[in-house]
Amino acid sequence: FGARNAMSARQAHFERCQKQLDALGDVLAAAKPEIIVIIGDDQHEWFTEELQPTFGIFCGDQVINFAPTREEIERHTREGRGASVSGNHPPIDQPYPIAQGLAKHIIAQAMRDGFDVAAIMAQPKNANETKNLGHAYGFIYRRLLKDQPVPLVPVLVNTFYPPNQPSPRRCFDFGRGIGRAIASWPSHARVAVVGSGGLSHFVIDEAFDHRILGAFQRDDMDAITGEDDALFRSGTSETKNWIVARGALAETGFTMKLLDYVPCYRSEA
Repeated sequence: FGARNAMSARQAHFERCQKQLDALGDVLAAAKPEIIVIIGDDQHEWFTEELQPTFGIFCGDQVINFAPTREEIERHTREGRGASVSGNHPPIDQPYPIAQGLAKHIIAQAMRDGFDVAAIMAQPKNANETKNLGHAYGFIYRRLLKDQPVPLVPVLVNTFYPPNQPSPRRCFDFGRGIGRAIASWPSHARVAVVGSGGLSHFVIDEAFDHRILGAFQRDDMDAITGEDDALFRSGTSETKNWIVARGALAETGFTMKLLDYVPCYRSEA
């Protein structure tokens, strides 16, 4: 892996990724969505060991993506994560309106389908301080939407933390319910669905990635949901967000277009 980890290779990988992120942003801009449903995972940003729901949907009136403080920027920069902070959080506090009607409609559909989802009606607090929006959502708004405040429905999936992570099959079935809710919602609003995160990381497994991508392209959900749940661990677990998103699109007839696949190694280990 030495050559694939060289600085020149990293730069080439970075440029390919940025090119396709620009392309995804162009797709979203051309679609002109009036609502965005983002399926992401919470990494102890809102929830902690005190409470960790398997599925949650935010249905308050807005969420705020707070600008990082100077102390946070300095600390993350020292730790090598400065670019990540600015990539996920804006330079000034930015509120995102919530499409409450659709959010509550999705919750109702989920309950009918046998999913006891957590209805999150206010941005959680730690003592008296409101917790910031998770990076699974902030990155989409900053990088793909260029900070445009399109109404949002945040869907939170516990992909990371035992003991209550949903299986791949459960994720797909949950997503199908989201799709049925969008289709049955009495509105003509244009709705985009985004699966945030994925694929394999922090240890890259190219064979796993290609199996997942190939199954998506063939629309072979049995292959995806039949993957060993033990493979969906750590960062790789975010692939389950993609499975939820694919479930939401299962009855649309849409097909997948792969823009690129870039395995970005960052150490020989």
